[in-house]
Amino acid sequence: MTLESSKTLGGIGAILMVVGFLGFFGIPYAGVISLIGIILVLIALKGMADHYQESGIFNNALYGVITFIVGIVAFVGVVVVMIFMAIATAIDWTDPLSIQAYFMDLNNLWAVLGAAIAALVVLFIFLIISAIFVRKSLDGLAAKSGEKIFGTAGLLWLIGAVLSIILVGFILIWISWILIAIGFFSIKTTTAQPAMEQPPPPAA
Repeated sequence: MTLESSKTLGGIGAILMVVGFLGFFGIPYAGVISLIGIILVLIALKGMADHYQESGIFNNALYGVITFIVGIVAFVGVVVVMIFMAIATAIDWTDPLSIQAYFMDLNNLWAVLGAAIAALVVLFIFLIISAIFVRKSLDGLAAKSGEKIFGTAGLLWLIGAVLSIILVGFILIWISWILIAIGFFSIKTTTAQPAMEQPPPPAA
């Protein structure tokens, strides 16, 4: 894979991720768009890693994606366990009064809230770890390509992950994808050759 094709795939993939983030606003097929986008970015980073002979560019990004997926699975797992525990209780979930009585019991209420908070904490921790790997990848790409915007995107991503507990964090991650797209398309694939020096005029 050439550097030109890698930067093109990376730029397109990053743009798809920008569009995929708009799924929060009801964009159809946002999940599929994001999946295609992240695959293209990973392929591009693999090409960049091979071109610059820096394996960390791809490996750290891959670790970041895997960590994020593990975090999502762990989050869903905690939620599913919480749901099954609630279903297993002797309560008629079709009876509003029975449901109200269940949550009026502080022990039941704290159990549900505790499980929900635990699920969110697990997701938050994995999101932070994932962001650290992604930043390492982008810092490596910035150092090798000379496009410092990748380093800015990595820092913004990490800050966004830390602030993901509030909405502004996801906005920062979305902005970082815009910067990543700009960075990919800004990578120089050719090196300017120095101008040939003119030979001195012959002596008279």
